[in-house]
Amino acid sequence: MASDEGDWLELATPTGGTIRVLKAAHPRARRLRLTVTPKGARLTYPNGTHTAQMTAFLRHHADWLEQKLGEFNLDAQPLPPLRVGVPTTFPFRGEEITLDWSEGSYPRVEHEPGLLTLALPRPHTRALLVARGLLATYFEAQIRRDVSRWLPAYIPQINAAPTALRIRPLKSLWGSLDTRDRINLDLALALAPPAALRYVLVHELCHLKVRNHSPKFWHWVESVFPDHGEQRAWLRANGSGLKMQLDRLIADVAD
Repeated sequence: MASDEGDWLELATPTGGTIRVLKAAHPRARRLRLTVTPKGARLTYPNGTHTAQMTAFLRHHADWLEQKLGEFNLDAQPLPPLRVGVPTTFPFRGEEITLDWSEGSYPRVEHEPGLLTLALPRPHTRALLVARGLLATYFEAQIRRDVSRWLPAYIPQINAAPTALRIRPLKSLWGSLDTRDRINLDLALALAPPAALRYVLVHELCHLKVRNHSPKFWHWVESVFPDHGEQRAWLRANGSGLKMQLDRLIADVAD
């Protein structure tokens, strides 16, 4: 049973727990949409939607909602915030890397094996915002570099090509293909092993041939990227941690 409480809905789950879901009206929303991120669950709805409709929608998706929240392990210890001058570690391309700081004449990223250094000029009045921007730009460049190397091999196999590539933080997805054949990739994939990024790219490329997840679609994925099962499993097991790492590193600068 769900109860209404201000901007939140409370849902009693099949296993006896209670889930709080943030509800938010959206002027352009045409349907109810439920998303789960490391920050929790959110229900977006069109203006004028009755609470009873929202409650019924949540009940219908209760099992899925509990499973997704469990995958994000929201009870896990929070990650340390990014602080200028304080070294930290994070995953990058599937490997643990140290983030350090230095003073430079202009903002830049210096990368060597196992170490990524942010060089920032003094004074540091906007240092944190600049640092986040540097990281977001650097992560995007790494993804674009990989994709540009792989696309020439995949496009002839699929006999189709995307019209554009957009890279940005995605709340719950790893990638998507829009109605204009533009591929969207999650910026957090820069933190994953390249094979996981490659799988997501192939997944979206195959949607150029089949727009759903029917057996025909998975046949395409299998033919282009036989290792897809292993990479899907890796993202399911580690994906929430990557999204939380990206959030603490760049916050909302790339939104």
